[in-house]
Amino acid sequence: MLLAVLSQGLTIPLAIVGACIGTFIAIKGLDRLRRRDAETEAKQIVDHAEQEARSRRREAELELKEQAIQQKAEGERELRKLREELHERERLLDKRQDALEKQAEHLQKQEKIVEGTQRKLTERIQDTNRRQGELSKLLDLQRQTLHELSGLSHEEAVARLLEDLDTELAQESGAVIMKHEKQWAEICEEKSRDVLLTAMQRFAAAHTAETTTSTVDIPNDEMKGRIIGREGRNIRAFEKATGVDVIIDDTPGVVIVSGFDMIRREAARLALNKLIADGRIHPSRIEEIVAETSREMERHIQKIGQESVQEAEVHGLHERIINLLGRLQFRTSYSQNVLRHSIEVAFLAGMMADEIGLDGTLGRRCGLLHDIGKAADHDIEGGHPKIGADLLKRYGERPEVIQAAAGHHDDLHLDNPYTVIVAAADACSASRPGARRETLERYVKRMEELESIAASFAGVEQAYAIQAGRELRVLVSAKETTDETAAKVCRDIAKAFEERLTYPGEIKVTVLRETRHTEMAR
Repeated sequence: MLLAVLSQGLTIPLAIVGACIGTFIAIKGLDRLRRRDAETEAKQIVDHAEQEARSRRREAELELKEQAIQQKAEGERELRKLREELHERERLLDKRQDALEKQAEHLQKQEKIVEGTQRKLTERIQDTNRRQGELSKLLDLQRQTLHELSGLSHEEAVARLLEDLDTELAQESGAVIMKHEKQWAEICEEKSRDVLLTAMQRFAAAHTAETTTSTVDIPNDEMKGRIIGREGRNIRAFEKATGVDVIIDDTPGVVIVSGFDMIRREAARLALNKLIADGRIHPSRIEEIVAETSREMERHIQKIGQESVQEAEVHGLHERIINLLGRLQFRTSYSQNVLRHSIEVAFLAGMMADEIGLDGTLGRRCGLLHDIGKAADHDIEGGHPKIGADLLKRYGERPEVIQAAAGHHDDLHLDNPYTVIVAAADACSASRPGARRETLERYVKRMEELESIAASFAGVEQAYAIQAGRELRVLVSAKETTDETAAKVCRDIAKAFEERLTYPGEIKVTVLRETRHTEMAR
């Protein structure tokens, strides 16, 4: 029993020791295996590093080779470029050398020519000096002969010769002066004509021709009875309130308002339109509408005046002057609207003033206000130039403007150029074809007379008056006339105009002769 216990007690430690020894041996084995794996891994890492180093070395060698190749190529390119530049410079130098050689040859030729020319000049100078000496001797001989024949001394001959030269020069200088005076007169006339024509071409205003009646449309003929009223009381009240005549006849759908005062006629037309639209037509309503329309008409007149001032670019006018300008819209002179005429004269005068170096703004002001008296000549006694000058003076206008209004028709003062400019612009605006009815008829008649006189000559086929009658184009037959006879026809036509017609300025006659040959190619 005891032995069994002892044997069992020994077995356990031995087992423990055996286990420890086995564990140690296993650990040693594991360490050996780990060391072997680590060595293998380290060897693999070293091999991989060596391979990577060899590959990088090869890549570096390749890059160095590529860089060397590129540098070599760039060097070759630069070398080629330098060679080309050297070749080009050599070529230019060769060309310049050839040019210099040619210039040297040319200079040598020129030197030879100059030497020959100098030699010839020297010979000619010597010959000229010899001839001059001979001429001096001949002149002395002739002078002595003349003194002997004339019996005059040298001083007397010189005095007589100078006297004759003085007389001849006086005559020639007088002719030259007359010639230049004529030229300057023509130049001045041409310049003035250019100034007028330029101003007229740059501005041409529309013109309206008003009559003494206005028409009012009515919806039906029954309205005529309502306008007349019971025993005519409505029409009498309307005519009394407006100062116009109302004409109601058999014309369907129309009532006529007649009056010489265009402002009253326009106010009456507007009032009658309002009454017809309102439908209430009786004396008290008529007086109310007419009074309201008169106030509106005054505002309308003021607005027209302000618009005309802005259009003409004239500023700083008195309100009363602006109102009078608005009234000119309802005033005509020989069928020409006075306000449009005044605006046209303003622009023409301003352009003329600019052309000759004066104040264009002042010229427009003088032109716009030159007929302002026509807006008040029904209310004030006297002619419109005097009335206009008094009004402008009353409202503080400049002396140039006042004088232009007072003297643009007859009393021209040359010391004030604006008056002359306004008079010229007024004449241009009034006499322009189509501006006034009478002037237009006279203009058309003169055109017909020009063409008929030209057509009466033998050989004339057609004649056309152009340039507002300042030029006539004549077509003559090539079979019936020659170049010489065509020139004679031109002169005869001009002479006929001078003898038979009265016209301003000049008329240019141009005769055209044309020969045409036609063949058909088949």
